[in-house]
Amino acid sequence: MKKLITFLSILTTVAILALPVAARNAVARPDNSLQDQCSQEAKDALYQSFLKNRQTDQAKAFDDAKKYLACPAGQVTEAQQKIIDYLKKWSTTYEKEVRKVQLPILLYNDQKYPEAYALGKQILTDEPDNLYVLVHLGASGYLVAPLKNPGLTGEAVGHARKALQLLEAGQNLEKWEPLQNRDVALAYLNYTIGSLTLEQDPAAALKNLIKAAQYETPLKKSPYTYAYIAGAYETGAYAKQSEEYKRMYSGKDETPESKLALANINQIVDRMIDAYARAVAVAGTDPKFAQAKASWQESLTTWYKYRNSDKTDGMNELVAGILTKPLPPEPTPLTVLPASTPAATPATNNATGTNGTATAPAGTTTTTKPATTTTPATGTKPAPAKPDKPRNRR
Repeated sequence: MKKLITFLSILTTVAILALPVAARNAVARPDNSLQDQCSQEAKDALYQSFLKNRQTDQAKAFDDAKKYLACPAGQVTEAQQKIIDYLKKWSTTYEKEVRKVQLPILLYNDQKYPEAYALGKQILTDEPDNLYVLVHLGASGYLVAPLKNPGLTGEAVGHARKALQLLEAGQNLEKWEPLQNRDVALAYLNYTIGSLTLEQDPAAALKNLIKAAQYETPLKKSPYTYAYIAGAYETGAYAKQSEEYKRMYSGKDETPESKLALANINQIVDRMIDAYARAVAVAGTDPKFAQAKASWQESLTTWYKYRNSDKTDGMNELVAGILTKPLPPEPTPLTVLPASTPAATPATNNATGTNGTATAPAGTTTTTKPATTTTPATGTKPAPAKPDKPRNRR
């Protein structure tokens, strides 16, 4: 037993002493794998494989080109340098095209918006006026809102604005899929801008939202489009003009100027009523709009009563027929009172004869007429849901 232990100890010592020798042998022995891959014969084979596959199997051709270009250049002939330059140019173009193919997949199939915008940024770094990328990122931009990512939101608005600028300057795309056509693209680009900038600049957003609703697209049949329009009127022109009315005429005797100011405000309220009526009508009995519809119905009732002496007579008829009428444009400011104007105020509940004591719509805190608010009254903010996507989107 003692001899066996001694023998094993000797074998172990020999093995340990042999390790440095083995290591030296490993270093000294050349690794021919890289040399074999980058021999001129191997590179010639890669290039021939590339030429064979560049039309029929570009992914394989790209792999061949990468392997060829990964080899050290060393001393090359003029002909070999031309091959290297060509492979670099071809590979760069291929990578760019692959990105463009991947972009709609990320946007429409996978709905991976941060990844899609990151990929789009890579493309736009090389091609800042790439209309295809700008259109698809911009038209899908409204979908980033639920992510609550200010960076993505800003990029979406920027892409949509630039795409609109290029389209309005006469540029075009050969293929619009899955947006179908130019009108669908224009509608969704305007919708992205309007919906994502409504809180910051409702007056400007309103113009984009009205444009979005003009085209024969799914947006025209989405109740959210009209709810946003109503919200833009209410937090924009209405809030501004009603505040001015309160500041200039509150508590004072009625004058031609105060009547004119009120007439201009009533024009805006009428547009709000129209938009809320459209939202309610388009929502119909669809259960997915039920909760939002209740809010729009409340706002419609509030403002309709405000304009009709606290009554709702005719409101249901208005909703029933509203979609047969074209969406009205923004009102033109009045400079003179119309020949026949509606009652200056809704029901007054024992109001005095001066400006400033009429009953205001529910949800406001002012004692002046009309109601003053810097935020939408109850139920006026559109629900944070998405409009229908263009057909063919997944």
